[in-house]
Amino acid sequence: MKNPFWNREQRRVRALWRLVAQGLLFFVAMVVPCAVAGIVLGPVLIARSGGALAADPAALAQALVSHPLFSVLNRIVPLLAVFGSVWLAGRFLDRRRFADFGFHLGRGWWLDLAFGLGLGAVLMAGIFAVELAAGWVRITGTLQPRLAGQAFLPGILLALAGFVGVGIYEELLSRGYQLRNMAEGLNGRLLGTRGAVLVAWLVSSSVFGLLHAANPNATIVSTANLVVAGLFLGLAFVLTGELAIPIGLHITWNFFQGNVFGFPVSGGQAGATFIAIAQGGPALWTGGAFGPEAGLIGIAAIVAGSGLIVLWVRARQGRVAIFGQLSQAPQQAPVQPAEPGTYEAPS
Repeated sequence: MKNPFWNREQRRVRALWRLVAQGLLFFVAMVVPCAVAGIVLGPVLIARSGGALAADPAALAQALVSHPLFSVLNRIVPLLAVFGSVWLAGRFLDRRRFADFGFHLGRGWWLDLAFGLGLGAVLMAGIFAVELAAGWVRITGTLQPRLAGQAFLPGILLALAGFVGVGIYEELLSRGYQLRNMAEGLNGRLLGTRGAVLVAWLVSSSVFGLLHAANPNATIVSTANLVVAGLFLGLAFVLTGELAIPIGLHITWNFFQGNVFGFPVSGGQAGATFIAIAQGGPALWTGGAFGPEAGLIGIAAIVAGSGLIVLWVRARQGRVAIFGQLSQAPQQAPVQPAEPGTYEAPS
């Protein structure tokens, strides 16, 4: 009878428990810094309020969340928590190098990152152009800061830095770690190496969509569309085994959506924006208050972008195939960095 916790052949814990352990590490790394900041900052805010906040826990919590320190923590802590938890889980549980989660850096990797950055910008520009031509958006201003009286440049740079962080840590977590471990856990006689990658791709994308279900203005439609968006972001990873294209695409898709063209980003407002708009048009197409990701025009952009990714991968590696090594343990098929400008042949 197989041990449900330990894989004797691979000499490591099984995939399910690696996923659970990494999730717990991530949770602790997210909670502890914010809890410490709250413990330190709480008495300061209470003293400044003359003791009034001590009698109103809800107001104290709001004051803590609104404090600039927490704004900084919200950008830094998730990035450090994902990197730290994935490194620890990868080193001691997966028995895998950090680079094998999609960071075999080289000339080819950086070229793919540039493609991903360009693709996200072009797709969002296309969405804006279509909505503008259809009369569904109206430009109401330019170079607008998040709040009146604030400077535009610091606001836009802060937003860019935030989305760079989001693009890196969400892709490392959802695709680099979760998808890879799911694929390894599903690899067996029933699915095989490529089938395991495909199922893991779908499952991890579903988790990605569900994690956004509590966002402002979220609906069943927006959640379903974000599952499709997760498949889109993961497409290049399951074809190449690298996170370069997904990270670049994720960064510029969000930044151009919210801070260049003024759309909502997954239900929220992104802050300072180069172009401020008034949104109109049918929500079925535009996504309404959730943003283009929840509308048919967003789905059309995803379909077009998926086709461009396939063409790019074919041009770069000469073929398009599922990267089967994503479902194989490191002892079975250690992934070596590809030569600059090339990919390893998928197995």
